[in-house]
Amino acid sequence: MRKLIALFLLCLSAQTFAIEVAGVRLDDKAQVGNAALQLNGAGIRTKLIFKVYVGALYLGGKKHNAAAVLADAGAKRVTLHMLRELSSEKLLEAFDKGLAANNTAAELSALDARIKEFSAIFRLVNEVAKGDVIVIDYLPGEGTRVSVNGAEKGRVAGAEFNRALLKVWLGDEPVDEDLKKGMLGE
Repeated sequence: MRKLIALFLLCLSAQTFAIEVAGVRLDDKAQVGNAALQLNGAGIRTKLIFKVYVGALYLGGKKHNAAAVLADAGAKRVTLHMLRELSSEKLLEAFDKGLAANNTAAELSALDARIKEFSAIFRLVNEVAKGDVIVIDYLPGEGTRVSVNGAEKGRVAGAEFNRALLKVWLGDEPVDEDLKKGMLGE
């Protein structure tokens, strides 16, 4: 009987976690608003030789092309499982660099107020530690919701802002090419 229970629990846990990346177990599914999402892919963000975070992308259906993900108007989730401590300033610096590298000056100008809202959210966070989880959800009609360790920190309206933010990881000049490939399930 114990073996049967152990086998059942093993099967149950196999369904709960899709993969493990750098010691981080990633959920196979995510619920964002009313949308049931599935893990599209994941990878590690490295800077020089340092592992910074495990990034995962959740979508309503598998997509292996960045343009298709960016064009998708449905709910999305990006999770960042921190592998090292970072200040909010370092995080914002990386986001700003990724936004600038993947969006035109006109796009950034049109999103200036929303980018400032996003920056204000991260300034409230102050610092993330190893093991912290940043969740960035896109809810159609509501915008981008940022949570840290399950606590909502703020929201930024607009599909355009979310698309610009996704380009940080999925754009032509992503913060990490291997992470992009991983998030796209390549």
